[in-house]
Formats: sequence, structure tokens, C-alpha cells
Amino acid sequence: MKKLAISAAALAALTSFSYAGIDFDRAGKTSLKDEINQFEASLPVSPLAGKAPAAEWTVMVYINAKNNLEEFGLQDLNEMEIAGSSDKVNVVVELGRMAGYDDTDGDWKGSRRYLVRKDSDFSSVTSSVVADLGKVDMGDYRHLSEFGNWAKAAYPAKKYMLIVWNHGSGWDKNAGRAARGISYDDETGNYINTPQLGLALKEMGGVNVYGSDACLMQMAEVAYELKDLAGYIVGSEETEPGDGYTYNTMLTPLLAKPAMAPAELSKLTVNAYSDYYAKKGQASTQSDLKASALPRFLGLVNDWVSAVTLAGDKKLVRWAGSKAESYSTYDNKDLYHFVQLVGEGTKDKGVAEKGRFLMDFITKELVMTNRVNESANGGGGENSDWNDKKVSANSHGIAVCLPDDAPADGYRDLAWAKASGWDEFLKWYRMP
Repeated sequence: MKKLAISAAALAALTSFSYAGIDFDRAGKTSLKDEINQFEASLPVSPLAGKAPAAEWTVMVYINAKNNLEEFGLQDLNEMEIAGSSDKVNVVVELGRMAGYDDTDGDWKGSRRYLVRKDSDFSSVTSSVVADLGKVDMGDYRHLSEFGNWAKAAYPAKKYMLIVWNHGSGWDKNAGRAARGISYDDETGNYINTPQLGLALKEMGGVNVYGSDACLMQMAEVAYELKDLAGYIVGSEETEPGDGYTYNTMLTPLLAKPAMAPAELSKLTVNAYSDYYAKKGQASTQSDLKASALPRFLGLVNDWVSAVTLAGDKKLVRWAGSKAESYSTYDNKDLYHFVQLVGEGTKDKGVAEKGRFLMDFITKELVMTNRVNESANGGGGENSDWNDKKVSANSHGIAVCLPDDAPADGYRDLAWAKASGWDEFLKWYRMP
């Protein structure tokens, strides 16, 4: 018996029935096949259906501005319009807004999707709305995955970049109210934790480049969750200034050279961000990681942990942890700097050797680009709560959870904790 065939676009949008619009209560009135046919007719129709995508890139930006960053979300969409889209590069955005924060640009509410078009009006968004969704939960990972699947179906390309824009708190899903995981939605109180971020990317089939336009996300715990779902991972060890990414200076070079490889686009993202804050004299960190290096990285971390625990010098480890470069979330420490400090203080040849192997791998194989803007006046992070903080060159591109006490609830649920010996190491050095 011939099976019912569903188009790729329908399958993409059917990832969540809550968004699909298929009425299963109409049983007996219409068949499931009729419902699917009607549903497929409502999907965005691409002129490339049945052909190889003409576009080189589709850049998908998920702007959850349903919080105190709303004004910056509108500014960033206007920055994208300075560059626009082309026949080779699609820039696709979902922007969510809510009452209580910013009333500019028509003060509309809900979530809208745009195909970004070039304009010269820097004060208002002029790109056409391609979908008006009303109120949705942008803190639900399933909605993020639905956005990615929709964008891929409507605007197919050879390569994809996803940027998640919002507050961020690294792996920790129990951080302060304004920053839990990533993509905090003030209207629903929901957010996307680290395992859910991995699920969202898995359900949209992965991307070539993933970027967190959010604070504190460039951690081993976050990156390892995405190791099989993105080619390159861009993010910041420290908090980001409220302006976040500078989309015009990131997208304009891509539009001029649409055939650029994922490695080049991830590097461009780091440099466009860092160049902007360097000119402003504002502290910042930003790096990109090669995801394919993460399994070997985990193995070298495990080798180093084994050597350190065998050597047994807990006093040295605790001292190094207290001196390692830390960030606005104090438990987040630069991994390279921590390993370096242990290596400089140890008398054990095995610890020193394993540490050198790990540090070399971080700088030569894992972290492709690392940019640090030092500033004696700090950087004015997204909540301006670290204006006196000095970002130092001891930031090498990847942080790790290194708390004085036990890590917060949920740490053992991470792929990193399950695969590595890091959680056991955290327990070991805290014990008397």
C-alpha cells in the first residue's frame, strides 16, 4: 500500500502541532490527507521548490525582546536593514515584543517574522511582515525550533546561521530572574535551558554557524550540548553590552561575499562585534569554537583531570580556581587560565604535561578566533552591573563552571557532565 507523502515544508512545520493548525477534531468531516493538503497550501511557497537553493546563506535571527532589552531588539533589526537581504543571502528575523518596556515603532505587541530588506530609515522598521503570530512563548524551545524549520522551508539555502538574541546566563538554568539559560520571556516567565537549546537545534536539523547574542554563553557546558548540531559556535565568556552584535558590519561583508565558508562567517561575526566595542573603548569578549574539535577537547580535559586528581594537590587547585579569570557569574572561569595557573604551581610532571597539551589544543584547534577588549572602566554590560570590571587578556575564548560550592541543580543533566569527568572533579576538589 502506497504511503501518504508529506512535503519537506510540511514536515518542517509539523514539528509542533500547536503551531501546525491541523484540526484533528474534524474527524469524519475531512480526511487527514485533506487536512494536510489544506495545511501545505498555507505554507510559504518558495520559487526554488524542487530545485537546488539559489541562496548561499540564510541567516536566522531569533530576537526575543520580550524583556528590558526591547529597545535594542528594534535597533538591531534596523541595523540589519542597513545591509538587507539579496538573492544570495536571506536575513530572516522573528521579533517578539510585549507591553511595559518600549513604545516606539508603532508599539505593536506579539511576534512578527520578517525577510529583512535594505532601507535608509534608521529609526523605524520598514521590512515587510511575512508572518504575524500574535502572542507566542519565545522562551519555549519548541517555538525556536519551529522558527528554524519555517525559515529553512520558506528561505532555503546551502548554508544556515542561527543567532539567538536575548539575556543569557551560560549553562545555569537557576540564575537571576532576568537571565535564566537563554531567551527569557518576561510575558510567560519561560526560558530555554542548555539541554533545550540543543533539542531546538536538533529539531531544526542543525546549522553551520550558531551564535549567542547574549551574555555568558561561551562555556564548555553550552558548546558541548551543540557539538553535533553546529559547525561553529560563537559567543561571549563575559556579559555583552546592551547593543550586542553589530548586525550591519557583520552582514554587509557577507552580502558582498555570499560564498564565504562557515569558518569565515563565524570569524567575521567575532571581529565585527569586537571591532565595534574596541572603537567605543568598551570592554568585551567574543570567540568562535570549531565544534568538531569538542570531542578531542573533552578527552584532553579528562586526561588533565585524571592527572590532577592523581597528584592530589587540592590546595593548589583551590588557589588557582580563586585566581582564574572570572566573569559576572563568578562561578564561570576561563578554562585556559585555570589550567595555566595549576601548571605553573605544580611539581607534578604529569599535571604540567597534560596541562600544556590541553592549553595548546584550546588555542590551536578549538578556539578559532578570540577577541578581548580590555577596559579600565569596564564595559557596561546588558544590565550595566559591571561598569567597574576590567576584562583581561586572561580570557582565552572558553569558560567552564568552577564553583566554590556544588554546582547548581541541573548540572548533571548536561551532556558535558555526562560525558566528561568534570562533575567528579568539582566534587573532588571541594572535599576536605
